[in-house]
Amino acid sequence: QVQLVESGGGLVQAGGSLRLSCVASGRTRSTTLMGWFRQTPGREREFVAGISGTGSYYADSVEGRFTISRDNTKNTVHLQMNSLKPEDTAVYFCSATEGFSTEIKDVGYWGQGTQVTVSS
Repeated sequence: QVQLVESGGGLVQAGGSLRLSCVASGRTRSTTLMGWFRQTPGREREFVAGISGTGSYYADSVEGRFTISRDNTKNTVHLQMNSLKPEDTAVYFCSATEGFSTEIKDVGYWGQGTQVTVSS
């Protein structure tokens, strides 16, 4: 089992920045890809960004504005979000996958989620 705990959400004005963090514990060696998904009411959870030992991956909607990073010594993954837009408002979930897939069906573990609200 892997436990994921997010922090760093909050309220920010459009154009501002936030940094999300996720600390992993447990059988972290089994997780190849760490990432972030987001979800708004009435919509499916969607991929935002992911990072493995070989590279990082982004959804088109956040490419160039968000940066994902990973500190393996601290079992932590961060999501730096810049130039935030109101449409980035969502609950953001940390994810851990045993493999390299960015599809939601392949995610093995989820955090509890943290709210990000971007005001216009």
